[in-house]
Order: sequence, then C-alpha cells, then structure tokens
Amino acid sequence: MQIINPKSNFDFVGKNRIAVILCLLVILAGALSLVLKGGPSYGVDFSGGTLVQVRFSGPVTASIIKDYLAELTLESLTVQQFGDGENEFLIRAQQTEDEMSHFTQKIEQALKNGSDDSGLEVLRSEMVGPQVGKDLRTKGLLSLAYAMIGTLIYISWRFEFRSGVAAIVALAHDVLVTLGFLSIFDIEIDLTIVAAMLTIIGYSLNDTIVIFDRIREKLDRNLDETFPETVNRSINETLSRTILTSGTTLLVVLSLYLFGGNVIHGFAFAMLVGVIAGTYSTVFVASALILFWEKHRPSLSRRPGVEPLK
Repeated sequence: MQIINPKSNFDFVGKNRIAVILCLLVILAGALSLVLKGGPSYGVDFSGGTLVQVRFSGPVTASIIKDYLAELTLESLTVQQFGDGENEFLIRAQQTEDEMSHFTQKIEQALKNGSDDSGLEVLRSEMVGPQVGKDLRTKGLLSLAYAMIGTLIYISWRFEFRSGVAAIVALAHDVLVTLGFLSIFDIEIDLTIVAAMLTIIGYSLNDTIVIFDRIREKLDRNLDETFPETVNRSINETLSRTILTSGTTLLVVLSLYLFGGNVIHGFAFAMLVGVIAGTYSTVFVASALILFWEKHRPSLSRRPGVEPLK
C-alpha cells in the first residue's frame, strides 16, 4: 500500500536548515522548562517516598487535604489533583514504611477524621525507599546510555561510523524533545517513562535504518546523482512507508492516551511525543548530519559521474 508516489520529489534536503533550527528551539524550550523547575520531576520510583491515591465522595481541594494531614507532620508533602475526576488526588511524602508503620492507614484515617467522609477510597499506595529510588534512577539512565552505545556500534558496523553518529544524534534529539515535553506538561518521570524512552529509541532507529539502507543502495546504482540528491530521493522513496508506520503507531498510542486510564497516561504521552519526534529526526536530523559531514569531510567513495558537493 502506497499513499505517496515513490517517485515524488519533495525537497526535504533543502529544508534541513529550517528543520534543524526548529528542533533546536523545541529542545531549548524544554531545557528552559527543566531549569525553571529545578530539574526533572521524578516519581516515587526514582525519588523514593510514599504515594497514596485517594478519591473523595464530595468536593475537596488540595489545600484542605493538607490541613487534614497536618497532624501527621509529613515531610515534603505534596497534594495534586489526579485524573479526570475533581475529587481524586495524589498524596506524596518522603516517609516510607520503615519510618512510619501503617503509613497508608494513618493517612486514610486522618482524611476520614478531617473530612468526615465515609465514602473515602484509597485507590493505590506505593512505597519506595530513598536508596532503592536512587538505584532505580541510576539503572534507568544506564539503560538509555547502553541503548545509545549499542546503536552506535551496530549502525557503524552495518553502514559506517558517520551513519552511527547521525543515528545517535537523532535518537538523542528524540529523548531530549520527549524529556522537554514531559517537563513542560509537568509529567513525572518513572519506570514507565524509561520504558517509553527505550521503545522510542528502538522505533526511531528502525525508521533511520530503512532510510540509510536505501541511501546505500542508491549510491551503488545511481552514478549520475550528487550525494544530496541521493539522500533526498531515498527519503522520498521511503516516505509512504514512514507515514504509514508512524500513522498507525500514533493511532494506537493515541488510543492508549485517551482511553488507557491514568496508570499509563505518562507512558502514552511520552510515546506520542517520541513517535512524532522520531519520525521528524529520521527525515531531517539524521540526514542533515550526514550531509554536513560529507560536505566538510567527504569520505564516501567518489565515483565517476558524481559531482562534488557544493
């Protein structure tokens, strides 16, 4: 199935400069958000502490809930509305089960005593020690680093070193853009977000390999094209496949985001941003870096009939 003629000739290469500037602006906006917020917002998985999700039967506000819990003297207490319901909240504190026995029960009892709400429900409770949270955070970062290193080795072996570097830069772009959007929309980073990041890396890499493979194939056949023309034609010939795979993936992820519930909301959001960023980086970022490298340090075999880069 083809929705775009493979012989189309959209000038992707000619728009590389604008595309790169656009992605840099998006990354800078995300970095600014991270700086203003003092870094990423980590979930209980990484920061350690206790998370309790509660639902009241009547209207209530976060400030009132804090008043209900004042008698417990909780450290670093935060209360925020959660999900679509106005009466559902997430309560976070640094205390763990080791520091306070029956922690969840004490919160539930304090809320019931303060609100006199017999219909109060504790929907979930999570507890992670600070050392465990730190260890999980370190391992999550290492998993991303190992995925990048493995990608560099594989692409360099299958194609060439410059292709590996271009793929790594494109993948770093995807991760940074996703991280920036998570910060802008104030979504916490937990283990499900790390899983989404690793999925994004694999997804984006697959698209990049398809285009790199087409470039290599055309370099061996078309001796009358310049290198930029070969790259542009390769992107055009795989464009239909890129749109179909990205489009169907986006539909699935969008369904998860809209109907999957609050538990996987962060994962689905990260995947939405990552799939779009991955498709964008495959077409513009990776190809732009290869063209830049070839222009300033040509090392691809020059064949008769191929004009030098201008």
